[in-house]
Amino acid sequence: MPRYDLPLDDIRVVELGQLLAGPFCGQLLGDFGAEVIKVEDPGRGDPMRQWGREKPHGRSLWWPVVARNKKSVTCDLRTPEGQDLVKRLVAEADVLLENFRPGTLERWGMSPAELHAINPWLVITRVTGFGQTGPYAPRAGYGSIGEAMGGIRHVTGDPDRPPSRAGISLGDSLAATHACVGTLVALHQRERSGKGQVVDSAIYEAVLAMMESLLPEWQQAAYQRERTGPVLPNVSPSNVYPTADGESVLIAANQDSVFARLARVMGAPGLAADPRFATHGARGEHMAELDGLVAAWTATLPAEELLRTLHEGGVPAGRIYTAADMFADPHFAAREAIVRVPHPEFGELAMQNVVPKLSATPGAVRTPGPELGRHNDEVYGGLLGLTGAELAGLREKGVI
Repeated sequence: MPRYDLPLDDIRVVELGQLLAGPFCGQLLGDFGAEVIKVEDPGRGDPMRQWGREKPHGRSLWWPVVARNKKSVTCDLRTPEGQDLVKRLVAEADVLLENFRPGTLERWGMSPAELHAINPWLVITRVTGFGQTGPYAPRAGYGSIGEAMGGIRHVTGDPDRPPSRAGISLGDSLAATHACVGTLVALHQRERSGKGQVVDSAIYEAVLAMMESLLPEWQQAAYQRERTGPVLPNVSPSNVYPTADGESVLIAANQDSVFARLARVMGAPGLAADPRFATHGARGEHMAELDGLVAAWTATLPAEELLRTLHEGGVPAGRIYTAADMFADPHFAAREAIVRVPHPEFGELAMQNVVPKLSATPGAVRTPGPELGRHNDEVYGGLLGLTGAELAGLREKGVI
């Protein structure tokens, strides 16, 4: 196995969460070298092991990605013996990551105060729907609810239809990404203070954080953003346009200088000086008219010729990619955006690579998601020093 020099390889994370909101944070930390010990329920494991539409060999294709670079141990957290095992792991850890409903850890005797009594350096990262405080904290909160409450659902889709959703678990992933940022900040601060702290990442707040000027627009101008389909209000031209061979190309030329370039490649440089289109505000006011002019031009060219013309003219443009397009694209290949990882059932399994890229100590996908409990002996025996007899006893009781 290749040797990696990874920037977080001195950090140990105990991951208690399941599904995506917590585990994606663990994936991000593991991508850069953190030792992520994933604690799963014996016999069942994380439900992500069964999720996903396509299941060749009866295996989830989601699990190898979200659990990559992790170690799997089993532990029944509802038992005193299981809780004791986690406390012993906490004593050896830098981060505890969980996404249970607020109060769950407390019921198991693992409140932040109790965990910090064991390990004052511990960073406790908690991902939930509504946060650890406030009147909604006790509610069950899935990513879709956070997306709705955080504002993204209301502005997604076409104006003549009910709110839509992205085809991915956007709220969960945003909350996990913010949790990762918070964890890294808390680890940095720990070096100054000598103490850990709690990172409280709420799904609805992570979505809200991405909502640009939505709040001041309402507070200052009583303007409510609505669904606008493929365009943004008053931002033009920035839309999906037809081609002569029946494809669609996205063009984003709303900045003054970029629009001037587009006008030139369209063979109509005068458009950039036309009072209807000369400024950002004017183009926004005459969006429909301008989109019609651009679409009439793009429809005369096949997609490849159109894209070549736009790129040569310095106009941002591109196709809307599917997975097949990504595998065929030379830029994806040159930057190794897709990595292939050895897998015991799938052979060579393709998945997205680590981002962002670091020049000196980049992250790496070392292993796909492991089998349930694969690392019980390594972690409980090697790290905690349990004997073979003790491990056998825990297995007999169903604790691990």
